[in-house]
Amino acid sequence: MSAPKALQRPWQLSLLSNGFLAFWCLVAAFPIVWIAIMSFKTPFDAFSSNPFNVILGPATRDAGLGLSLADIIVGLALAWALVWTAIKWLPDQVERFTPRGQALIGWIVATLAYGVVALVLFVGLMPVAMSVINPLLGPLGRDAIGLTTEHYEAVWIDRNFTRNFGNSMLVTAGVVSISLTVGTLAGYGLARSGSDLAFWLLIIALIFRALPHSVLVAGYLPVFIKSAEILRPIFGEAAPVFYGKPWAVIIVLVSINQPFTIWMLRSFFHNIPSELDEAARVDGCSHFQAFRRVIMPVMWPGVITAALFSFLLAYNDFLVTSLLLDGRNMTMVPAIAGMFNRETTASDEVQAIAAAVSITAPLFVLVLVFQRQIVSGLTAGAVKG
Repeated sequence: MSAPKALQRPWQLSLLSNGFLAFWCLVAAFPIVWIAIMSFKTPFDAFSSNPFNVILGPATRDAGLGLSLADIIVGLALAWALVWTAIKWLPDQVERFTPRGQALIGWIVATLAYGVVALVLFVGLMPVAMSVINPLLGPLGRDAIGLTTEHYEAVWIDRNFTRNFGNSMLVTAGVVSISLTVGTLAGYGLARSGSDLAFWLLIIALIFRALPHSVLVAGYLPVFIKSAEILRPIFGEAAPVFYGKPWAVIIVLVSINQPFTIWMLRSFFHNIPSELDEAARVDGCSHFQAFRRVIMPVMWPGVITAALFSFLLAYNDFLVTSLLLDGRNMTMVPAIAGMFNRETTASDEVQAIAAAVSITAPLFVLVLVFQRQIVSGLTAGAVKG
């Protein structure tokens, strides 16, 4: 059923709005697409002044490194199947097989399993299968576009980028876990409290969130450097030194992120009717049981949305991690920045680009897997029905 004529937009307005949206998408997507193309070429092709050489990679192809038309067709089909699975099939399976009250654990396991399966299919099975099939396809099996994964192998194996990845996961997991634990409890308490104290606590949290990150780092730095001396009366000679360790970054990033998480979760809890709490109390639940068994199942879209923002803050941080971590515990973003220096060769620059492209993969997986919950949390305020 079409909308009434008075409510229909003029075609000129539709054309303008759609054209602006398409232009914005092109501008936003171009950098990541272009560096992704560069990361699979030899330095001669990657930094060529001719954009067609960057795309087609003739020097890379002449070196015996490339993709055939059959490789491209099969790869696109496999990518489409994985995206469709992540959007349509995977969420339903997680909801079906995850025990009640353990949705977060179910999503974590499903996301990790999905990533492993996709990696095995693309990196393990597909190249082996196509190496057997391509010689049988004639022209379709000949290299058409130059492509090499040598830069990714150099980054992840030779440069030991896996250690930086592990450090990023440790910091991110710590920030998300602490932020959500404190944020859900504080947000629930503030949403159900009508006192003036709750209002002023939220205002103070907002002011604290507005502080520059460098101010917090400068404030914590002397404490982290002298942490062994401060904690020696408690832990003795086993007193830890926080400076240079992931725990220092986790503490600072939680301090930065916590006010925002409390504000966001408080707004979600505020939109959940208090009658749900009262009904649970009438049925014999304590305050915490009502929170855990009744409110939290309704809050999952909001919790996942808050978790995503916490993840992005910790995952993409450069200032705090570069100032507080030593070389061994460095996370991925400052490690990539360190790959660019005055002595960098063309090969090193392409490897740095490959590393930058690599760290975007988890972000795409998260958005694909959790897009239902993110949209629901942002638009419906975590209220079902």
